[in-house]
Amino acid sequence: MDTSTLVPAPVARTNDGSPPTPRRWVRLFEEGGADQRDLLGGKGANLAEMVRMGLPVPPGFTVTTEACRATTAADGTAPSELADEVRSAIAHLEQVTGLGFGDPTAPLLLSVRSGAKFSMPGMMDTVLDLGLNPETVAGLEAKTGDRWFALDAYRRLLDLFGRVVLGVPEEQLSAAATPLLERHAVTDPSGLPVEGLEELIAAYDAAIVAATGRPFPTDPWEQLDAAILAVFRSWNGNRAVTYRRMEGISDDLGTAVNVQVMVFGNAGDDSGTGVAFTRDPATGEARPVGDFLLHAQGEDVVAGTRTTEPLSHLGAVFPECEVELLEVFRRLEERYRDLCDIEFTIEHGTLYVLQTRVGKRTALAALRIAVELVDEGVIEPAEAVARFTPDQLEMLLHPRFDPAASYEPVTRGLAASPGAAAGEVVLTADAAVARAAEGVDVLLVRPQTSPEDLHGILAARGVLTSRGGLVSHAAVVARGIGKPAVCGAADLVVDPDAGTVTIGDVVIHAGDTISIDGTSGDVVVGEVAVVAPAAPPELVRLLGWADEVRELRVLTNADTPEDARAALERGAEGIGLCRTEHQFLGDRLPLVRHVILATDDADRDEAIADLYVQQRHDFVELLEAVDGLPVTVRLLDPPLHEFLPRVEQLLVADATRGLSEEEHHLLDGALAWREDDPMLGIRGVRLGLLRPEIYAVQVRALLDAAVERSAAGGDPQVRIMIPLVSAPAELAAALAAVRAVAAEVEAAAGHPLSYEVGAMIETPRAALLAGVIAEQVDFLSFGTNDLTQMTFGFSRDDVEARLLPPYLAQGILPADPFETIDVDGVGELVRTAVERIRATDPTVDISVCGEHGGDPTSVGFFSAVGFDDVSCSPFRVPVARLAAAHAELGLLGPASHDASV
Repeated sequence: MDTSTLVPAPVARTNDGSPPTPRRWVRLFEEGGADQRDLLGGKGANLAEMVRMGLPVPPGFTVTTEACRATTAADGTAPSELADEVRSAIAHLEQVTGLGFGDPTAPLLLSVRSGAKFSMPGMMDTVLDLGLNPETVAGLEAKTGDRWFALDAYRRLLDLFGRVVLGVPEEQLSAAATPLLERHAVTDPSGLPVEGLEELIAAYDAAIVAATGRPFPTDPWEQLDAAILAVFRSWNGNRAVTYRRMEGISDDLGTAVNVQVMVFGNAGDDSGTGVAFTRDPATGEARPVGDFLLHAQGEDVVAGTRTTEPLSHLGAVFPECEVELLEVFRRLEERYRDLCDIEFTIEHGTLYVLQTRVGKRTALAALRIAVELVDEGVIEPAEAVARFTPDQLEMLLHPRFDPAASYEPVTRGLAASPGAAAGEVVLTADAAVARAAEGVDVLLVRPQTSPEDLHGILAARGVLTSRGGLVSHAAVVARGIGKPAVCGAADLVVDPDAGTVTIGDVVIHAGDTISIDGTSGDVVVGEVAVVAPAAPPELVRLLGWADEVRELRVLTNADTPEDARAALERGAEGIGLCRTEHQFLGDRLPLVRHVILATDDADRDEAIADLYVQQRHDFVELLEAVDGLPVTVRLLDPPLHEFLPRVEQLLVADATRGLSEEEHHLLDGALAWREDDPMLGIRGVRLGLLRPEIYAVQVRALLDAAVERSAAGGDPQVRIMIPLVSAPAELAAALAAVRAVAAEVEAAAGHPLSYEVGAMIETPRAALLAGVIAEQVDFLSFGTNDLTQMTFGFSRDDVEARLLPPYLAQGILPADPFETIDVDGVGELVRTAVERIRATDPTVDISVCGEHGGDPTSVGFFSAVGFDDVSCSPFRVPVARLAAAHAELGLLGPASHDASV
């Protein structure tokens, strides 16, 4: 591992001989502020802001993100001025503290932490207690009178520096420590006596030499320079890159490095450390929560290696510090107007705040906090809407254990991240990825997780750990990505080597099925049924605010009255797509088969009459369920062979047992309508023109149903949609047929009918001719599923399983184009079509009714290019409502997906 140091440049001097004040790559905390996140990173900017506020922050400085970007661009070589600027900043810290960096009598010790613009908890590297060596250890002991404390700090430096800077595998350092821990009958190095710490330091020294071929660097300046470069390198480490992919964070930002004077929570029984939240990050309740440890450093709290105490117990040990800390909470919430996450240390009874940030939270907490901050007068409703994301809304609807299910928890841990999941036990992150790739639902079970386990957490359905609290790595990451997690289940004994998890007398093996509930903390052997949760009351209020913000109308894809009512309950404003072919399935299948296979006009008329009765009944019920709102009925779209048995199936049956007379009839029909590429064959408007009686009976049934509903006092708002249009002339022919039937219905009813006509834009040709097509219709709806297939030349059924996974894994495509609109290709066709439609007739209503209508990123695109409506499945209506509001607020919008564009 490269441990190159920063090389000082020749020192420039001013006229009076003093060095100039450094300004390019380094900023003292007192020189920054919260508005400098781009330059100082989130952590550095917040530290600077707390210094401005007068909070008790240990002094320090930030090496800027610009320095990281410059170092990365130069293949790891830092800017030539950086070393001098760092040394000047250290001189300032020495002056402020009265300590000396490397001074054996009064050593200045430092923490070196990463800090990107956007919070990436645990994804990059930290080194604590930097500046120690055998001489400064002796000086620290002499200064404090506590040899155990000095040795504990040194063993921590060897451990962190060895892993983070020198690249010593964690397993080698653990192997060096394990025999000593066993011999002294302790589970953690903090439990070792002085002689045990001396042995551990010698063992770590030997392990570092064995792994790197060189001893631990005892020069404090070499330690500092190497640590800064190591933090820069960690920006491009595997776990940081994985996290950025997951969160959509740019690779170009770089990380800052925060160098801060150490304060010691492990300085004695009058010292401690903790992590706290100003509000509960799991539920959103307005009360401080967190964990703390006596006689410990911050890494002990988040690593999950020791059992923490709840923050509520702090006052019993440090009553004055508790009062001061609560005031810090109040001031930080007042400044940031949000839940804050705070790391603090108490050294000999004095409180220090080491960092703060707007805290990660569950979706439930995000919703509750946003609404309550409005009630408290802190933020406006529109800002509450902006703070609750569509992704969080989807997480909010996590499953939970079915209340009707019978189960007995085998143990219970901390409810660290809500939701419930069942799966096969896996004991390593790699095993989670491997089994998940085989299509198996897995639960990752670990003693505790570390950042190296991120890929396994992403692959698993949920996480269970035997150690760690609400701010442990597993809890924080799981909450951030919406995975259920139960942490700190102390009864668990996890043995990855043996492949077992033991809970008392119960032994669970890797591969066995268990269930966890991250809302209650329950752990159950076997599979427990899960159900979707009820929406919390705050959601109704927040979505109401979203409706006041958004301009896009949100419709639903619904084929039955039940679907329509479910969508209306979720806020849909009508039906944007009723797929009439879905009304032909099940016990209706013989009706449509009769129409397809009719042998003469009389037989066909009989079949059509039967179909009319059923279709009219269906439409009456649907129009009643959505009375007063638009109902967009797409006439038959799929090819007729989809309503018939497969030719191959019938031929096999004929060869093995022979066919009945009815089956021979079906085979004749299947052969007659068989197509080599049915998705590009006789379907949609093409079928309607070749078999006009099918569209005619659908239009008649729909308009007669509207007449019936009007006579009953209803307000039917009918929209008739022609699918798969490519040529303006074919649309004209189809609409002429629609209007001819409508004229007959109007004559029978004795009054004019109110209805709209429209077409679907599903082919590239239709998109290019959309301006001409718009001349004939009241509305146009983009079928982006088919448009994506035809633009890419994909057969969706074939590529989704075999082609898209490797394309996504290799970065050839940034997202599944059937889930999120392909902005650069399909999106360009859509944008062009909208421009031409608006140029022809600005009043034509434009919508989308493919699956993209419920995807938040795609909704942002449709809003940006000028759509009027989106239509999605009933259960995605709330997400679409919120996404439409975010689009209006400028939080979603079109962006290029293709790096080559």
